[in-house]
Amino acid sequence: MLLAAAVAGCSTPNKIATTVYQNEHFKSDETYSRQFEADAPTTCEASRLALLSQGYVVTSATPELVVGNKRFQPDGDIHVQITFTVTCAPDPFDKASTTAFVNAVQDRYALKKASSSASVGLPVGSLSIPLSSSDDSLVKVGSLTIPAGSFYDRFFVLVQRYVRSRVCGGEERCADIEAARVEAAKAAAAGAAAAP
Repeated sequence: MLLAAAVAGCSTPNKIATTVYQNEHFKSDETYSRQFEADAPTTCEASRLALLSQGYVVTSATPELVVGNKRFQPDGDIHVQITFTVTCAPDPFDKASTTAFVNAVQDRYALKKASSSASVGLPVGSLSIPLSSSDDSLVKVGSLTIPAGSFYDRFFVLVQRYVRSRVCGGEERCADIEAARVEAAKAAAAGAAAAP
């Protein structure tokens, strides 16, 4: 029985490692990206504003990359930090279009307590005296990439709002511009159809 438990214990890490990479399916419908009708600097600035508006501390911001983090304390001894990275890649064929690639990593930390003691040297040996002080430190106990899904969808919706605000001056103005574009296309199509 002990041998079976030892063998099972030894095989568990390999099984977990195998499972992790085998679950990477690289599906086209589970992407960590979204396309925006704006250039890369505008898209990254909109991403920066979206993160700031949700309480993230932006630690790095360039025209092509934004990194921010936010800390949580769901329990007294558990701390969580989300590090959010946005990479803005311009479309090589359309400079007014950019794909934003996102990745959020959640790190979990636990509070580790260590009590202190002092040693005093005496002629006959040493004497260890326990002290009441303790050193508390946070130790990382886990890290994972937040899976594609509603977390990123909510972020992309907010980024889209900031993109529209910067590109056309707000949602209503963007809607008016889009409506005018559609009407112009209809008029052009009607004119082409009426021409002999």
